[in-house]
Amino acid sequence: MNKIQLEIDGKNVSADEGMTLLEAAQSVGISIPTLCHHEKLVPYGGCRLCMVEVEIRGWTKLVVSCVYNVEPDIKVTTQSEKLGKIRKGILELLLAHAPDSPPLTTLAAEYGADKHRYEQDASFCIHCGLCVRYCAEIVGKNAVGFIDRGIRKEISFVPEIAAKECNDCKACFPLCPTSYAQAAFVLTEALVFPGGGAGSAPGK
Repeated sequence: MNKIQLEIDGKNVSADEGMTLLEAAQSVGISIPTLCHHEKLVPYGGCRLCMVEVEIRGWTKLVVSCVYNVEPDIKVTTQSEKLGKIRKGILELLLAHAPDSPPLTTLAAEYGADKHRYEQDASFCIHCGLCVRYCAEIVGKNAVGFIDRGIRKEISFVPEIAAKECNDCKACFPLCPTSYAQAAFVLTEALVFPGGGAGSAPGK
């Protein structure tokens, strides 16, 4: 496999062709924040926290590092005042939906984000898509998906599939940065399978 030579935060990096900038940075111990990335899943680029600055022949642009592949001789900056402000803004928007999420509060402290910046709308789903993608790509069951659009978008379990598959799986629960996946599953149980849990038939 061909090697790509690039610079990340002043460090010369030799990366495999096809690697993303996020993977290349991680390979040399450079940490870039992300909430929607998982090494087993197809890159998603949903949370935008992993945005970095890339300089190509004197021109600088912002890119999402988990979906942007390495290129020869580029210079990548993962920490700067501009990036800090962008990440702070993203975190403040996410905190309006999940103000008590441990990963979010940890990142908020690092970037000085104020969880009271925006009016609270505690839907708790931050649209990272980890549960949806893991169920589809790794488990292969498609028991959970997105419903609605825009700011009303959230995840929901498919009752017919969840009844058969989820009790013995629940692999998506620990992936969720806000614990909303587990709450959504419990809600599905309560509404569709009252009195018996997801393993019972409706009305019994």
